[in-house]
Amino acid sequence: MAARGIEEAFRMLEGRWKMVIVFHLFARGVLRFSELEKAIPGVSQKMLIQQLRELERDGIVTRTVYPQVPPKVEYSLTKWGQAMCPALDELLEWAALRPKQQARGEPSDRGRHT
Repeated sequence: MAARGIEEAFRMLEGRWKMVIVFHLFARGVLRFSELEKAIPGVSQKMLIQQLRELERDGIVTRTVYPQVPPKVEYSLTKWGQAMCPALDELLEWAALRPKQQARGEPSDRGRHT
């Protein structure tokens, strides 16, 4: 049962840019599409649109369209999306504990016999 739950959570967050998008929205609250593009220079427009649509579909991000010319579109985390942020902070703290030699790409001690 727990494995199924974690699979579903990972499915919602998988994708090269989803976590980056979530972190930007958590840090800045509301961002226009163009602001997200500037904040994430390595992502293509097509991929950013796809990742935002999936986050919206899964209830993590909300999209607000303002009826004006040119159209103004803003993205923000839903209340449920914001609830994920403490877990992401914990993940960052865990990643910071990584031994330095592994962070530099050196082999770990796993599988070695001393």
